[in-house]
Amino acid sequence: MEVLSKALAQVDTSGVTDRHVISAAATLTAVLLWKSRRSLFGNSAKQLNIQFPREAEPEWKDGPILEQPTLRHPMDPNLIQCYDKCTGRQLCEPVPAMNAAQVNEVVARARAAQQEWVKTSYDQRKEVLNSLLNFVVENQEALCRVACRDTGKTMVDGAFGEILTTCEKIRWTVDHGEAALQPEYRSVGLVTMHKSARVEYQPLGVLAAIVSWNYPFHNLYGQIISAIFSGNAIVVKVSEFATWSSRFYVTIIKQLLALHGHSPDLVQIVYGFADTGVALINSGVDKVTFIGSPQVGKLVMAEAAKTLTPVVLELGGKDAAIVCEDCDFDQVVNLTMRGTFQNCGQNCIGLERLVVLAPVYDKFVAAVETRVRALRQGEPLCESVDCGAMTMGPRVIKEIKALVDQAVASGARLLAGGQEVGRGKGSFFAPTLLVDVTPDMEIARNEVFGPVMVVFKAQNDADALRIVNSCEYGLGSSVFSLNYKRAERIAAGIRAGMCNINDFGINYLCQSLPFGGVKISGFDRFAGIEGLRGCCLLRAVTSDRFPGVRTTIPGPLQYPIKDTGFPFCAALVQFMYGNGLVARIRGALRLASLGMQSK
Repeated sequence: MEVLSKALAQVDTSGVTDRHVISAAATLTAVLLWKSRRSLFGNSAKQLNIQFPREAEPEWKDGPILEQPTLRHPMDPNLIQCYDKCTGRQLCEPVPAMNAAQVNEVVARARAAQQEWVKTSYDQRKEVLNSLLNFVVENQEALCRVACRDTGKTMVDGAFGEILTTCEKIRWTVDHGEAALQPEYRSVGLVTMHKSARVEYQPLGVLAAIVSWNYPFHNLYGQIISAIFSGNAIVVKVSEFATWSSRFYVTIIKQLLALHGHSPDLVQIVYGFADTGVALINSGVDKVTFIGSPQVGKLVMAEAAKTLTPVVLELGGKDAAIVCEDCDFDQVVNLTMRGTFQNCGQNCIGLERLVVLAPVYDKFVAAVETRVRALRQGEPLCESVDCGAMTMGPRVIKEIKALVDQAVASGARLLAGGQEVGRGKGSFFAPTLLVDVTPDMEIARNEVFGPVMVVFKAQNDADALRIVNSCEYGLGSSVFSLNYKRAERIAAGIRAGMCNINDFGINYLCQSLPFGGVKISGFDRFAGIEGLRGCCLLRAVTSDRFPGVRTTIPGPLQYPIKDTGFPFCAALVQFMYGNGLVARIRGALRLASLGMQSK
């Protein structure tokens, strides 16, 4: 605590009248340090000095504003245009999409690097990750600015979705990853009691990931962290919507690997359009993780099936929150606002359906209407705003507006927003509140992925579950009730891969938990123990438990097999599994008799 006291003595506490706040901070810090198994003096992270792109500076305005801010260059469809989604300002020269030959070359370099990396110890891998964690903590503002410039998110959205999640994933992996990948000894049966049995988790080789654009830093590094810690190389096909930021982000881990004496070829990215993703799937990688839509997920699965390459599919969600009348009302209002409008609604586990019980429905609608109308929207790096841009541009704005208009035409009430916001070449959709929505409306069944709060009224708990489970998606969910037995009962009835009671999305900050869904939200998992082991070949291994005691073939079963072979097997089964002591004794006597006959 002496170190903490010295650190706190340097903190400006002017205006703080309650010294208990400082005491609480010291206590909390000590608890966090203990929980993370870290020394009070930190770890032996190596320092990386890297030049951040000047385009990420708030005052940067040097690039030309594109006449047509689209991903594909209007004169050459094989070129990716990188531009600020808030302004249409060009971030760099057009980037050529990578072809199959280039992808194959990248995968080959990664595979060669993995042959050496697999020989490293867990301590060596932890050293790299600790250096990465140190870099992220010390450069979090600059890292967020890069994401903001490329995707249009706010700095707070970046802090939540890019930084906090990545730091926690590194912490959990460093603290618990090695234990998760240790050989796991399993029980043996009666016939095999002389053997030991274990499961080993061995690196697969080269993993591939095709990731979405909504969190370009975390979606990239979330895959990298698990892959390299488990001894693999990884090649990530980054989204064409986040090419500029991803090309910078990957240089961080490459330079850190080199700083620690390892090959930077271990981690690679490829960029381009659908053809580049297909080339990666067909490049001989050992497993593919895809994060995106159900429609594209089906195509990925079909392509991977040609080579029987295993896939993990995380295909988005239509997450629902059930709000009961006995909830903590103020907490619910705050969390549902964050759950809906975080990253301007471009969030796979965003709250897209708020199912509110009738006794609290009107109060809830009135409270959120005031909040939604007060939201500010604009260019995050230049203004103080709550919501930024729509990364995918005009096409998705038209789709969202069509869903809103259809709902209103079918009886829903539009209380705020509902239209595109014109700001030069930027792409913005106003924060929207839509109430009295019913499950038969298109907006209740399709992932919006935008700043639209959609509210349903439920008459009772059973009706709430009916509404929630009427949707084909099944990624995450929430239940809000201070009656925990009721909340647990409701949660048990939701068909989804994840559920948070009295919270939103917190499961992803519990990195010991797997992440994934059911139904058209996909299958298999990343994150947690299951996700880390999913990066591995699960090998079943047996060995002799006792020196000198080995499996031998009894005489009646040795080739050429004698006439007593089958009766011997039948007697063995009766001895091992017969119903009761008498039956087993009979089996033992029969075994002895048949054994004597074979001599």
